[in-house]
Amino acid sequence: QVQLVESGGGLVQAGGSLRLSCAASRDIFSFNAMGWYRQVPGAQRELVADLAHGGITNYADSVKGRFTIYRDNAKNLFYLQMNNLKPEDTAVYYCNAVLWVPAVQQYWGQGTQVTVSS
Repeated sequence: QVQLVESGGGLVQAGGSLRLSCAASRDIFSFNAMGWYRQVPGAQRELVADLAHGGITNYADSVKGRFTIYRDNAKNLFYLQMNNLKPEDTAVYYCNAVLWVPAVQQYWGQGTQVTVSS
């Protein structure tokens, strides 16, 4: 069983920055993809950004140019750098990791709250 633990959430003013971290209980290099999702009450969890094993990144239109997903294999962490935060970025953020072998398996962290005040 893979465990993911997020950290780095908090309260920030609009225009500020936060960096979320995700620690995994196994080598992150083994994951086929890693990502960050967010969810607000009453809404479905949505993709914010993901990073495939080959280094290809994908971002939600609402965060392009402001957020960056990246990994540090030496520290076994992956990150979401969030700049120029907006009140609409307020949500619980979850890290996600996917393994394709022997079958598709998805793992989630417990979530970390990000609140952006106007």
